[in-house]
Amino acid sequence: MFTRRDFFELGLGAAAGARCLMAAGPSPVTPEQALAELVEGNRRFVAGTPRHPNSSLSRAKMVGKEGQHPHSVVLCCSDSRVPPEILFDQGIGDVFVVRVAGNVANGDEVGSIEYAVEHLSVPLCIVLGHASCGAVGAVVDGEKVSKEIGHLVEPIQHSFLEAKSAHPKADRVELIRETVRLNVLATTKSLSESGALAEVVRAGKLQIKGAVYDLATSRVDWVRA
Repeated sequence: MFTRRDFFELGLGAAAGARCLMAAGPSPVTPEQALAELVEGNRRFVAGTPRHPNSSLSRAKMVGKEGQHPHSVVLCCSDSRVPPEILFDQGIGDVFVVRVAGNVANGDEVGSIEYAVEHLSVPLCIVLGHASCGAVGAVVDGEKVSKEIGHLVEPIQHSFLEAKSAHPKADRVELIRETVRLNVLATTKSLSESGALAEVVRAGKLQIKGAVYDLATSRVDWVRA
């Protein structure tokens, strides 16, 4: 989990990050400010005190007329239990969302993220996995899948084999949990090394971070290698 110490190591507090976002308006924010907004939003959601910001009809009309200026892009699973705008307590136009089963990054997903970074100047990308992921479970169980699904989950297979090798005595639940974590790390690494995105990362204008959403607690735990 992203701890209080981790949070203040960023050199800012949640309130400061929120103030910066409000002051920035349509201008791109820093990766640290965007991360602070997501961390604080999830804390509100877990505490049962979401603000539902930027969710009004007037907000929808405003961004429809003036354009979108999201502060983050989130690559997450298509699972209906993992809606990023809700669990991060964000509103219309705040988050550019790319959803695909297993939160993998194949060509279309990478292209979508590159669009958000290059054309919308989004400074933060989150790869968000989640507990009890069905796509991961299918790989762990060795289920027979169609050609299309097989192509989709191929990156997960590599993470599963790594998890199984590192934890040969792990049970199914443990293997799914570890494969979810490793899949997030692998996707984060892949994006960080992707041509166009790698350049922006090196320039310090983009941060790519991994996280896992816990279905039981509603918390987002931030993943480190």
